Amino acid sequence: MWVQRVIEPTGWEPLGVSVDWAAIEAELGVPLPEDYKQLYETFGGGVLSDSVYFLGRDEAVVFAFLAQWRVALSVDRDSSFAGTSAVDPYAIYAPGGKELVGWGSTAWADEYFWLVDAERSDDHPILARSHDGGAWDRYDMSTSEFLYRVLTDADFLPFGIARYNLGTLFEAGSGGPSGGRPL
Repeated sequence: MWVQRVIEPTGWEPLGVSVDWAAIEAELGVPLPEDYKQLYETFGGGVLSDSVYFLGRDEAVVFAFLAQWRVALSVDRDSSFAGTSAVDPYAIYAPGGKELVGWGSTAWADEYFWLVDAERSDDHPILARSHDGGAWDRYDMSTSEFLYRVLTDADFLPFGIARYNLGTLFEAGSGGPSGGRPL
């Protein structure tokens, strides 16, 4: 239901991307949310409203979900940063753990993650942090509901962008960055 609600205002024609979910989830060591899989298969990866980046599939690395996760994990585990994580007090998810997996961001550096727990693989609460790097906000809703509210609900503070009248156009990310880089 929520995936369709994200599609409607964008006017996007679903891509029907074929995805080897078993391979992706085997690398992560945990299943991904079902509605995210539908969003991924529908949109690939790209930019909504010229400002909300959605990670999925992309020929370039910019919007590629797994590539972005691998880079974030590598940086988060880099010993030269003396144990400091960019997602403090959390860490980037490593297989078998309980940490964050990024799936989206905005042009002004808001960040969207799932709190993934390998022992509770059917639970994917969203943790989001606004551009000021302040406190994390937790949302117990699906990825598509969160994304829909970001795009269409001006009162969904601090993340709702409808109040800025940016529209709801989706631009596929293949071929490189468009106006900025996610995460």
